[in-house]
Amino acid sequence: MRDALIRCAAIAAVSFLVAGMVSAAIPESPRVIAYVAGWSMPPAIPAEQLTHVNFAFARIDAGGRVAFEDPRFESGLASLVALKRENPKLNVLVSVGGWEAEGFSDAALTDESRAIFAESAVAMLRRHRLDGIDLDWEYPGQGVAGIRYRAEDKRNFTSLLQAVRAALDAASAEDRRDAANHYLLTIASADREYFDHTEMDELHVHLDWINVMTYDFFNSLTRTTGHHAGLYPSEFAAPTDRNADASIRQHLAAGIPPEKLVLGVAFYGRRFEGVEPQHDGLNRPYGHYGGDHSYAELVESYINRNGYLRQWDEGARAPFLWNSARRTFISYDDPQSIRIKAGYVRELDLGGVMFWELSQDREGELLEAVREGLGLAR
Repeated sequence: MRDALIRCAAIAAVSFLVAGMVSAAIPESPRVIAYVAGWSMPPAIPAEQLTHVNFAFARIDAGGRVAFEDPRFESGLASLVALKRENPKLNVLVSVGGWEAEGFSDAALTDESRAIFAESAVAMLRRHRLDGIDLDWEYPGQGVAGIRYRAEDKRNFTSLLQAVRAALDAASAEDRRDAANHYLLTIASADREYFDHTEMDELHVHLDWINVMTYDFFNSLTRTTGHHAGLYPSEFAAPTDRNADASIRQHLAAGIPPEKLVLGVAFYGRRFEGVEPQHDGLNRPYGHYGGDHSYAELVESYINRNGYLRQWDEGARAPFLWNSARRTFISYDDPQSIRIKAGYVRELDLGGVMFWELSQDREGELLEAVREGLGLAR
């Protein structure tokens, strides 16, 4: 254990020599980042249309190290890395964590545990020939996902990122990866109480960018329906309701450079049952949560089918489905809303668009909308 601490101090010294690498990393063009789930690998990956792929998920084992719970994920990851042979500009990262993923609070707790985690992250990148690591801790200082948490998570998260950044910078130097090709460190972030339990104004200096989860604003834990990925608030929204613009504005207010913010869009919808029918079920109480649907499933069975009529909320810049007979409301993103969001990214000079997740698209419709909105369409 003492050796781990000594190595951590050594890599911190190397990190000092390459200070400024992260803050200087302004993308030449907008990032297009696909999350790819190991349990739902698409039959084909349009690598030439992507800049980065985040492979989900690795976990944190009992020893505080980055590892795969399912060894079959390694073959899926290898297939993504193989895409780089024909697409050398593609970057492949492993995403650690996810909903209900345990181990972050313990891994971040001490200098020793942080050094162990950081070293294991470097080992995984080297073993699988990856370009970086993405941390999806849901959430520091909060137990909403049923995971262990501590008040100290707030400071410890910053310290964990600092340790991982130092380890990655040292490894970049050792592996002769220059500043333009250094090992990447990113996180997935949220808004409001996420900021209460993190030091967003400080921790961003250790990151290449932040994948802002501007979706899931309405879900099984909320009391009413609403746009789960709305860019702006509905006219019927309560003052406390969330939206993507407000989330991005909160990040910017923390001093995070706009080029470090990547806007998240949803390739899936959320269904609510037993909805009170006023204004077609929008921002109304509901009886029970009905589940999630991929965009592909929505196109096949719901959008203007089987009594589900597509509506457009001009204020929120978001579509939704309403079935008056069933009193069912579905919130989702579609090509129109995604093109508008990508235009918003360009307007604010943000760092790009990411989405969860690739297998939920229908023949590349949503990805094409991302690229069209960013001005990257073929």
